[in-house]
Amino acid sequence: MSESIERTKDIRYEEVIDAPIEKVWNLAATAEGISSWFMPNDFEPHVGHEFHIQSPFGPSPCKVLLVEPPNKLSFAWDQFGWVVTFELKEKEEGKTHFTLTHSGWGHPDAILPKAQQKVSAVRDNMSGGWAKIMQTLKDTAEKK
Repeated sequence: MSESIERTKDIRYEEVIDAPIEKVWNLAATAEGISSWFMPNDFEPHVGHEFHIQSPFGPSPCKVLLVEPPNKLSFAWDQFGWVVTFELKEKEEGKTHFTLTHSGWGHPDAILPKAQQKVSAVRDNMSGGWAKIMQTLKDTAEKK
C-alpha cells in the first residue's frame, strides 16, 4: 500500500468581469496587460517561452506551459513546482468568467527557500495577495 503525500490546497478564485473576453484575454496574455494588474514581466504567449515576473522576492523564473486563445493560459512559476492557470469563458452580455488557479504547493510543512517560511504560510499569504490582484484585474478590465 502506498503512502499518500499531504499536499497544500490550490488557490482558486473566480470572478465575473464586465468586459468582453478579448479585452480580458489581452490583459491576461500579454506582458503589458499582465503588468497592469499583476507584476512587471517579460511574458510572451508562446508555449516554452521562458520569462521572469518581478516579484517582491526578486525576479521569479517562469515558463509558458499552455496557450489556448482566448480561453486558457498556464505557466510554471518559480522553482517550487507552482503552476498558475487563467481560464476565461465568454458570458452573456459581453461579460467574461475568469478563473485563476495557483497549484503545485507541495507539503504544507516544507520550507520555501526564498521566503524561509512553510509552504502553508506562503500559500495563505499568497491567497490574500491573489484576492487583491483579482480585484485589480477586474477593475482594470472594467475601465471604459
